[in-house]
Amino acid sequence: METRNIGSSPLKVSLVGIGCNNFGMWIDKEKSQAVIHKALDLGITLFDTADSYGKRGGSETIMGEILGNRRKDIVLATKFGQPMDDEGKKKGASRAYIMSAIEASLTRLKTDWIDLYQIHRPDAETPIEETMRALDDLVRAGKVRQIGCSNFSAAQINDAEAASKTNGLAHLISSQDEYSLVVRGVEKEIIPAAKTHGMGFLPFFPLASGLLTGKYKRGDKPVATRMEANTTMQERFLSERNFTIVEKLEQFVKSKNRTMLELAFSWLAARPQVSSIIAGATKPEQLEQNVKAVNWKLSADEIAEIDRITA
Repeated sequence: METRNIGSSPLKVSLVGIGCNNFGMWIDKEKSQAVIHKALDLGITLFDTADSYGKRGGSETIMGEILGNRRKDIVLATKFGQPMDDEGKKKGASRAYIMSAIEASLTRLKTDWIDLYQIHRPDAETPIEETMRALDDLVRAGKVRQIGCSNFSAAQINDAEAASKTNGLAHLISSQDEYSLVVRGVEKEIIPAAKTHGMGFLPFFPLASGLLTGKYKRGDKPVATRMEANTTMQERFLSERNFTIVEKLEQFVKSKNRTMLELAFSWLAARPQVSSIIAGATKPEQLEQNVKAVNWKLSADEIAEIDRITA
């Protein structure tokens, strides 16, 4: 599989990564093991999780139990900051919390280091300099190789990078956010900010919760999927605007003898700032499909046509 560096860092990852939010939440340890082993067999090296995934720690725990010796073969990314208790005390990006969160993650993952440690969400109550100094200390201690952020605005990325540059601290090498053919808002400010600072971009929800596979049709109610019981997600993704875009994209891929899955992944792969496409999976065969889907090398004319449909 093609590999890319995350931004200007030496960290090299597979173009298709795996989001590990399903482990311990939607699939148990046995099924997670089948997915993890298939990912390793396919050459997927970026495994992206978070301490809050899998009912608070479940995903990291399962990964630590399954990876074993293969941990050294992957780029292990995790995140901190989301609430880890009901009282709201274990959360955020203060120095004190970061120092406890990293130890908890290392223990669950059964590893001595994290390759990419990411701030899951901005913490308005903590000065960004405090956060960046704490993360720099983790890098210097060898517990973390590189640091990144998720769900940051362009202004928040700029503030974090300014704090790093002014104080000679480790800087963010990645920005992780939602990005797909129907969700392109990051192109306005976030991706340009990432580019300015030499950061790679790690898109999640590349299939817009299944919409870009073509399985949802205008006028039909979602059945036997996570979307069925999630009205908020339905309102967000199953809109008239999105169905109009998808229907036009379906005509486009049909004319090219391709699939919607191929289009969704290959379009993201064609974006210069994208380092790896993070997609979750509950079955090994889904990973096989994702890896094959990224092989369509879109021409400039094809990208222009897609932009006319979706931008």
